Amino acid sequence: LCTYVGLFLIVLMHEFGHSLATRQVGGRSNEILLWPFGGIAYINAPNRPGAHLWSIAAGPLVNVALFPVLWILNQFDLGPFANTVLWDLFFINLMLLVFNLLPVYPLDGGQILRTLLWYWVGEIRSLKYACMVGLLGSGALLLAMAAFRQWWLVILAGFIFYTCWQRYQLARAWERY
Repeated sequence: LCTYVGLFLIVLMHEFGHSLATRQVGGRSNEILLWPFGGIAYINAPNRPGAHLWSIAAGPLVNVALFPVLWILNQFDLGPFANTVLWDLFFINLMLLVFNLLPVYPLDGGQILRTLLWYWVGEIRSLKYACMVGLLGSGALLLAMAAFRQWWLVILAGFIFYTCWQRYQLARAWERY
């Protein structure tokens, strides 16, 4: 139970990172949704690549900032139960960071890729290209997880693939106008 509460808090802090960074650049963020697939901070950053980049990167930076905190806490003998929970949270935080930084849209890594491309190819094409990379990555993830019979991750990869496909279709529609 303590590990699940810790996971919930890590995800919540990550989403607060997005929200607070968005507000820092003059955007709006008034809602965070936590659900079984993770969390979503509903952000509305100013329509500039730099503002979007900071709003997206701030979430994973929270996970990076948690590493020394969890590491230091694990250096104390807090008892076998507490140390086990803290080590679990250390590795959960690491796995969340690595997974979330995959260049698969709509994960943070895919959104960071999209924002970096925005500087060179514009807003709409950057979304289209990031979604193309995301479709390949999420498709590969879906097949790999199916091969390992990790059904919860197959569902997650399928959801990511579907969301990426929707955004790709949106980018193609915007490109026509």
